[in-house]
Amino acid sequence: MRRSRIRLITVLATAAAVTTGLVAGCSTTNQVPSIGYAVDAAVASYNGGSTLGASSGTAAVFGRVLTGFFYTGPDGQQVADTDAGTAKEVPGETQTVQYRLNPDGVYSDGVATSCDDLVLAWSARSGKYTRPGDNGPVPLFDAASTVGYADIERVDCVPGSKDATVVFRPGRHYLPWRTLFTAAELMPAHVVAQAAGVPDVVSALQAGDGAVLGRIADFWNAGWTMTPGSLDLTKFPSSGPYRIESFGAEDGLVLVANEKWWGSPPKTSRIVVWPKGTDFAAKAKENALGVVDLGAGSVAELDLAGFDEQTVAGRGAEQLVLATGGVFAPVEVRRAFAQCVPRQALFETLGKAGEPPVTGLGSGPLNAHVVQQDSLYYPAVIGAADKYRGADIPAATATLASAGAPQPTVRIGYQAPDDRRARTVAAIADSCRAAGISVVDAGAPDFTPARLAEGAVDAVLGSTAGVPGPAGSSAGVTAFAALRAGSGLDVGGFANGRYDAITDQLAGEDDSTVTLNLLTEAENLLWAQLPSIPLFATPRTIAFGHGMQNGIAGPTQAGTGWNMDRWVLQR
Repeated sequence: MRRSRIRLITVLATAAAVTTGLVAGCSTTNQVPSIGYAVDAAVASYNGGSTLGASSGTAAVFGRVLTGFFYTGPDGQQVADTDAGTAKEVPGETQTVQYRLNPDGVYSDGVATSCDDLVLAWSARSGKYTRPGDNGPVPLFDAASTVGYADIERVDCVPGSKDATVVFRPGRHYLPWRTLFTAAELMPAHVVAQAAGVPDVVSALQAGDGAVLGRIADFWNAGWTMTPGSLDLTKFPSSGPYRIESFGAEDGLVLVANEKWWGSPPKTSRIVVWPKGTDFAAKAKENALGVVDLGAGSVAELDLAGFDEQTVAGRGAEQLVLATGGVFAPVEVRRAFAQCVPRQALFETLGKAGEPPVTGLGSGPLNAHVVQQDSLYYPAVIGAADKYRGADIPAATATLASAGAPQPTVRIGYQAPDDRRARTVAAIADSCRAAGISVVDAGAPDFTPARLAEGAVDAVLGSTAGVPGPAGSSAGVTAFAALRAGSGLDVGGFANGRYDAITDQLAGEDDSTVTLNLLTEAENLLWAQLPSIPLFATPRTIAFGHGMQNGIAGPTQAGTGWNMDRWVLQR
């Protein structure tokens, strides 16, 4: 069971601290004991497999609301969730995985979990369903990426059954298959069926009727969009220990114990999630928080007195994602910009995760786009980063002149308020001004990475895939997918056939020498083309109020709320 994997950390509190914890555990409008959770994910969609969900950090909020066969653990690894079901590879020439949902599994609305949910996830993320577009076929489903799912040939499922057999394409072997059908990405197919007016999605998808497919895709894309104060909760059933009770601008996202949950009940019956856009400093002063998981230095005047606080290097990569059109259409302009960005200075002033820096992750500027700093391959693949280590103004000026471009203006967007990212943009502006490049702070409270694809900005400042909050995993699937042509997360429009071929091969490669060669080629290619500029491992400030038990830092895409159902506030 999931709970057997959790290391228990108990923080003994003084009587005064316990009193503070009791206040922190209560909403200002509801005195039911609860725990306030501050996390800088932007609650925008329930659907973590969609572009909007993945780019806003859905996995960091709904991992214990929508369960899957695996979840991201605190070290970034994929961990089996046997409460949801079991998955195992079947020996044979063709890669095959057998999935069995828990026989007791049922959504909070009383509908049983079924293999229909897997068929929906695969169909939406396989890329197989398209419609005609001006420049060729356009995917019906706005999936964050098709990585892994596109390698699946079929999902054998009898509608309503608890069993599914996933068969991959002949000649394909997807090594990180545990990243498929995971928490916050396995969505309730029966809700989609009802919205589309069909008995079940399995039969509807197999029939292939264009109008029906359109209705299914429309709901999957936008039916789970979340706007404070206007949720139809019948569309948001839970398959985890918590369910949504309400979502409001003033009262946050309220999660309560799911009465239909078949596993161990949550130890605290009510969690109030305060997402990006909350005045976190004010909530801390009001003693409304029990757990804090925010970008280090992102909140000015944040007082965490009374908390056990740590700053750690996250699995996410703080980076600038660049457009490949507009001002950055010439690669020489992207190179000139990279040469004036003071990466070493940014790490020294804004990127260090504590003193001394953490060995591996957070030990220096990030010199790779897709390879993590604690990877055994990292030291061997970063040679191409040397020319971009620190601000080289003469080189930037010369490179810009070679492009024959007028002095460019670069608009850098990020979700505001974020004090650290505002300081990052200011430092880049100061450095690049000398090279003739003007930098504009385009941070905004309603900013999303999609603004880059729309041409509203020229670069996104964020973590992996432009996510504003928790991001990254040890598998690194999202990092690779965010630079793949056609991926929903590829907001910069980068398209390179050789890079796509490398990622395809890496997904099934188990020879370390070949892997090293492919990763080296990939990093050389990315440093030459510069679809993004890595800065440092995103530092995270994670804090637990005195009296909290079972709080375990999770500086990954799943956030520190990865085990919120085990949290206990000492009273």
